[in-house]
Amino acid sequence: MSPDFKVFHGKVAYLGPAGSWTHQACIDLFPLAEKVPLSRDEMISARDEGRVDLICLPVTTSIVGVTPYMDLALSMKGMRVIAEYPKMLGYSLIVKPGTKLKDLAEVYAHPVAFEEVRPWLDRELPNVRRIDVATGGRAASLVAESTTADKGSFGPRTGADIYKLATLFDDIEEGPHNVTRWWVLGRVGPAPTGNDKTSMVVELGDGDFTPFMTSMFQANINVLTVYERPAKSTLDRHFYLVEAEGHQDDAPLRVFLQDNPQVDVRGSYPRQY
Repeated sequence: MSPDFKVFHGKVAYLGPAGSWTHQACIDLFPLAEKVPLSRDEMISARDEGRVDLICLPVTTSIVGVTPYMDLALSMKGMRVIAEYPKMLGYSLIVKPGTKLKDLAEVYAHPVAFEEVRPWLDRELPNVRRIDVATGGRAASLVAESTTADKGSFGPRTGADIYKLATLFDDIEEGPHNVTRWWVLGRVGPAPTGNDKTSMVVELGDGDFTPFMTSMFQANINVLTVYERPAKSTLDRHFYLVEAEGHQDDAPLRVFLQDNPQVDVRGSYPRQY
């Protein structure tokens, strides 16, 4: 994490509304910054028009892997990954004040959140209707807007504070199995720290993947993770997000990238795990 984030006073965009885990991540990372909740389309236009300085998006979780927002992050041309932030999550069950567990007929959550609380939900509320929503903030706001007291949502406790709600249970499914990683996107990347990670994208055909990865290993590059993303052209072509140890300005990555100009570096930043 950049040491400047704690004193950063600019504008940080996240997918709204307020009360989501990404909102909580922004509170953790940027306590003094203006945190701007935006829709997906608003975020893209805000980036294009320079109305925000940084963007924070959740890209992977330890339970479901790649989130729906990784492709959005990778589509942000002109923005680089400047930091990663992994956080162990423990969900709160958020309700109107006075609502009891037996009163609940419906619960709202992001689909990823439902996956992460599924063991608890299957055990404690097996017959309650589960409704997917876009963010944890929207889930909490729907509970607040409801005219009945039979609705609940799963998200960070922040949502209860923002919408003047209550929590029935906290820290649901908290543990090392439940970690989300956010990327912070900006226009200028940090200098090498000696403990860095580089995220890069390459488009390959099916027959090119093994030779490409072999070339990375032969260049003494320690590959940490590889995620396949659809190229949206033909079935035999794919985009690969490859994350490797080291900074792009340091050997052996610097030399490898010079020899492989088809690789699109999306950012080098301090490694957090």
